[in-house]
Amino acid sequence: MSYKKVDHSDTSFFQSIIGAGNVFADTASIEKYSRDETDGCSFPPEVVLKPRTTQEISSVMKYCHEHHIPISPRAAGTGLSANSLCVHGGVMLSVERMNKILEIDERSLQVTTEPGVITEHLQNTLQEKGLFYPVDPSSRGSSFIGGNVACNSGGPRAVKYGVVKDFVLNLEVVLPTGEIMWTGANTLKNSTGYNFTQLFVGSEGTLGVVTKIVLKLLPYPKFNNIMLAPFKSMDDASAAVSAVFRAGILPSCIEFMERDAVEYVMNFLGDVTVPLAGETQATLLIEVDGNDVEQIQKDCERIYEVLTNFEVGDILFADSEAQKADLWRMRRNIAYAVKKTNVTVEEDTVVPRAELPELLRHIKAVGKKYNFRSVCYGHAGDGNVHVRILKDQLTDEYWKTEVPKAIREIFEKVVELKGTISGEHGIGWFQIPYMDIKFNKQQINLMRGVKKVFDPHHIMNPGKIFN
Repeated sequence: MSYKKVDHSDTSFFQSIIGAGNVFADTASIEKYSRDETDGCSFPPEVVLKPRTTQEISSVMKYCHEHHIPISPRAAGTGLSANSLCVHGGVMLSVERMNKILEIDERSLQVTTEPGVITEHLQNTLQEKGLFYPVDPSSRGSSFIGGNVACNSGGPRAVKYGVVKDFVLNLEVVLPTGEIMWTGANTLKNSTGYNFTQLFVGSEGTLGVVTKIVLKLLPYPKFNNIMLAPFKSMDDASAAVSAVFRAGILPSCIEFMERDAVEYVMNFLGDVTVPLAGETQATLLIEVDGNDVEQIQKDCERIYEVLTNFEVGDILFADSEAQKADLWRMRRNIAYAVKKTNVTVEEDTVVPRAELPELLRHIKAVGKKYNFRSVCYGHAGDGNVHVRILKDQLTDEYWKTEVPKAIREIFEKVVELKGTISGEHGIGWFQIPYMDIKFNKQQINLMRGVKKVFDPHHIMNPGKIFN
């Protein structure tokens, strides 16, 4: 695929559409927008655009389509698979100025928002009205809702409430050719033709730019209890997850953290400490929420009974809102804590929750085979484990050539266990080499066909999901 390089005439056109003050080609901007949170990736754009309206994006997209200029939409840049980076140069289109919550419909329990709204800000604004948008990725304090939609984000509460796709009702999108369309309807049911809305959710900016998002909401749960359960083995900790659900209990969260993860994050934060006995190898952070205090207490008691069937230590029950907040701050900062101490790469595996013990055993066996350490943590309630591989003293050459082989072996096991190679981070550019593990050529060609229908000139975030 041959793309046009951005030149002065292109820049002048962009300035005429969105204003000279919103077009950037200086060295600092190019450097800033060449990266996201993906380890070791840098792809500089040729120009960065910050439009404010759907119509401005439409004009930019139409121009790029006509002139064969690649364009990559970017939310907050918190992606972990190089989802929004300009692999082929061209235009970086940032939605950061599209940051308004447009309408909160309390009668229908819906909200309409622009894509540049920070997820936690949206949640807090809704909570003030007694409303609940439960999808909360660990990056919720910095990630944009538009990026969450692009990657079909999940987070801890997915086990009870679902992921982004379960809350998106309708989307306004700009197609690569510049047309503006709504993908669905603001209704809970829609059996009218193909489901364009769900096609765009998780499409990682490869089909168009999302400019407005309609989300369904829930009443905010008034109460919650949180417990931290230490286990003597990762096998027991991961096996206990499935046992909780088999006992007929639906927690709002069950998060897995192996011992190293807890130690890294306690050192990183400095002001959060939890009991960690010498024999503890893994912990589960469990939350139960709802509006009935007595029922929550009964569920917690039943969970306690289930956990005591395993080699579990003294279970900590959070006794204040401050302690609850500290436990969540600990969980949400694990990735940052590990990254601060080492060169790392993170993989995003997901399997049926009953297969977690087998997956974790395999991950550690692969690490032993290839001589690397790994730190595992994640959303055990829905079988989603993040594997952060540490470089330590491995040579650059070994890291480049051998570790990808190890990652492939982990993903092959994931698929063997009826799982998949990304639960919430997406494929982006970073995971393309492993797509053949999950999909055959026919399936990939079907995806290519969908892409071609929406993006005939292949300008929309090229180099993502498949080559």
